[in-house]
Amino acid sequence: MPEELPWEVTPLDVKRWLDAGQPIRMIDVREPSEHALTRIAGSELIPMRTIPAALSSLEGEETPIVVFCHHGMRSLQVVAWLREQGVTACTSMAGGIDRWSLEVDPAVPRY
Repeated sequence: MPEELPWEVTPLDVKRWLDAGQPIRMIDVREPSEHALTRIAGSELIPMRTIPAALSSLEGEETPIVVFCHHGMRSLQVVAWLREQGVTACTSMAGGIDRWSLEVDPAVPRY
């Protein structure tokens, strides 16, 4: 894992970190209805609209945070906002859960 996290990483980067035993806090910022359709095992649902209320649980997080959504747009907005709040150890998973399904785990259904 790089010393300073880039704004975006690929699902394959995330998979490599997980396979290497790197601790990562995976935050799913999709809506509960989307989460009910499919999810990445071990991820934590914090819908985008509730991120400000969850800020205190993200501030001071020592584990790198990987934020994802359906296609990667909402997660990139969340990472931008978090970095403005001083939470710098965060990155967006480019392509979201859809790209994860395509490149890492086809058992994760696409929608």
